[in-house]
Amino acid sequence: MFSVKKQVNMSVPRSTVFDCIVLGAGIQGSFTAYHLAKNHKKTLLLEQFPLPHSRGSSHGQTRIIRRAYGEDFYTNMMEESYQLWAELEKESGIQLYRKTGVVVIAPTGNEEFELICKNMEERQMSWGTLTQEEFMKKYPGFLLKAGEVVCCDHDGGVLSADKALRAVQEQFKTMGGVIRDGEKVTHIQPGRVVTVTTASHVFETEKLVITAGPWAQKVLSPLGLELPLKTLRINVCYWKEKIPGGSGLLQNIPTFLGVNLNGEEHEVYGLPSQEYPGLFKICFHGGNEADPEERELQDKPNKIDDIQILCNFISQYLPDLHPKPAVIEQCMYTNTPDCNFILDYHPVHKNIVIGSGFSGHGFKLSPLVGKILCELSIGKQPLYDLKPFCISRFKTQ
Repeated sequence: MFSVKKQVNMSVPRSTVFDCIVLGAGIQGSFTAYHLAKNHKKTLLLEQFPLPHSRGSSHGQTRIIRRAYGEDFYTNMMEESYQLWAELEKESGIQLYRKTGVVVIAPTGNEEFELICKNMEERQMSWGTLTQEEFMKKYPGFLLKAGEVVCCDHDGGVLSADKALRAVQEQFKTMGGVIRDGEKVTHIQPGRVVTVTTASHVFETEKLVITAGPWAQKVLSPLGLELPLKTLRINVCYWKEKIPGGSGLLQNIPTFLGVNLNGEEHEVYGLPSQEYPGLFKICFHGGNEADPEERELQDKPNKIDDIQILCNFISQYLPDLHPKPAVIEQCMYTNTPDCNFILDYHPVHKNIVIGSGFSGHGFKLSPLVGKILCELSIGKQPLYDLKPFCISRFKTQ
C-alpha cells in the first residue's frame, strides 16, 4: 500500500502528537494540509512514496480549469476555487493558471451541453456560442460534423499541475507543516485519539483526513468502510503534426472538451502540451479498471480500447495530426458511480474525514476541496451543500 524509501523533507519534531494528520500528499491532501496550517493546526502530511512521484493522480504538467460544468454545484464552487488559485499564485510568486478559454463541443440537443450553457448564462459568466463557420474559421485545423454545436468558457484555461503541487507543499512547510514521504502506513487505530502507525513511526492525532487517491479503499477497508470506488488506469496521450510546424496547427488548437461526439458516451479533451513542446495533449476521459499496485498489467477481457477511440477521433476531427500518439503516459483515476466526489466523515469515526473519488476532474477544484476537508476536520460548517458528496448516497457496508 505504502512503501518506505527515503525521507527528503524536514525532520519531524520530537513530539509525535499532531492536531491533524493528512494521509496522502496528492493535490487534494496537500491543499487540505495547507488550509489546516493556515488555521494554525499542527499538521503532518504523510505520503507513501518518495516525493515527487508519478504513481497517483496529481503528477504531470497540465490540467484543464473551467467553470463549464453541467452540474450547477461544481460551477458554483469554481468561483471560489479560482480565487484560491490566485491566492496561492500570490503567496508563492509562481504563475499556475494560464487563460486560454475552453471550448465545449457536442451534438445538437446534448443534455450536458445544454446544462453547461444554462449554468453559465444564469451566472452571467464570460461565455458565448460559436457557429460551425465561426469555429472552423478561428480553428481551421479542427473539423466539425454536421449538427455539432460549440460554446466557449472564456475564462477557462490550463493549470501547471506539477508546479501547483510543489507550490502548495512549500507553502504548507513555510507555515510550519511537516511532510513525511516514503512512509508506509501499516495500521490506523481509531478512537478519541487516532493512532497512525507507519513502518518507522507511531503518530497520534485528534483528527485524521484520508486523501489516499487510488489507495483509498485499501486504507478504508480495515476501518470497516467499503466504498464503491473503481481505480482506472488512464492513458495520457500526446500527438504531433504530420508536417511539424508546417501548418501551424498546434499553435491554433483550442483547449477543448468533446462530449458524446460520434454518438459515443465518452468524452475527449485536449490542451496545449507543456510536457512535450511541439506536441498536443489529447486524451480519453476514462480508462480500464486496474489495481494501483499493478496498473501496468492490463491483459483483461472487455477492456475499453481508448487508444483506438482517440486515433479515430484524431483522424476525423484533427486530420493534420498523426493518427497515432507520439507519447503515451499513465495516471490513475479513482471513480465513484456518479463521478461526484466524496467529502464526508467516516460514518462511525467522526474524527476521520474522507476525501476521495475525484473521478478525473478534481484537480481544478482542489484548493476548495482542501478548504472543505479542513473545515470538516476542525468542526467548521462549510459554505456549500455537501449532499452531492456524502457517503450516504451509496449503499455501503
